[in-house]
Amino acid sequence: MAETHVLFVEDDDVIREATQLALERDGFVVTAMPDGLAGLEAFRANRPDIALLDVMVPGLDGVSLCRRIRDESTVPVIMLSARADSIDVVLGLEAGADDYVTKPFDGAVLVARIRAVLRRFGHASGPDRNGGGAAEAAAPAEAVLRFGDLEVDTEGMEVRKAGEPVALTPTEMRLLLEFSDAPGTVLSRDRLLERVWDYGWGGDTRVVDVHVQRLRGKIGQDRIETVRGFGYKLRG
Repeated sequence: MAETHVLFVEDDDVIREATQLALERDGFVVTAMPDGLAGLEAFRANRPDIALLDVMVPGLDGVSLCRRIRDESTVPVIMLSARADSIDVVLGLEAGADDYVTKPFDGAVLVARIRAVLRRFGHASGPDRNGGGAAEAAAPAEAVLRFGDLEVDTEGMEVRKAGEPVALTPTEMRLLLEFSDAPGTVLSRDRLLERVWDYGWGGDTRVVDVHVQRLRGKIGQDRIETVRGFGYKLRG
């Protein structure tokens, strides 16, 4: 199996060097950069498998760097922040990040989060997600699910709205697939964290809320309904 290449952008020398060593001990290939502009150049030159971006880096901050990466690629992005403030978290997720980790972090926890993101991105490229489901077992004629003017091809991993293709990140696609598997059923944030983000532990539900908002912006604001106090459901 090919080694996983991680782009790590962090301006603190001690954190950058210690984290790079820890990730390399776990078998990752790491390109570590001290600022956002260097990180963008490294991303374009190396096309890593995943990017770890500190929010507060010079030259080009982590949120702006995430936006630049997302303009060019669907590679998974994890934001790193010294604060758990809502602004930091939400800005990073709205920029297209798939997850975030608050500093200081335990190396084992960071590796676990990286592996969780990589697992779900691998599943997002085909119909085998979380051990399969209704879409995987469906007959070919049922592989394309329709909800109003929204079409979800669960085998080709393609989405169309009013006949026009909709570009989703792998995380957004997995989120939509969960809703598509149970239209009209309320899915709690905890369930979505477990199924989409592969969290075997309690996670920050803001990750779910921001991604639902991003998904709504692409497939229609009224397609996913908020059920206050319970979660979300897809309107059939």
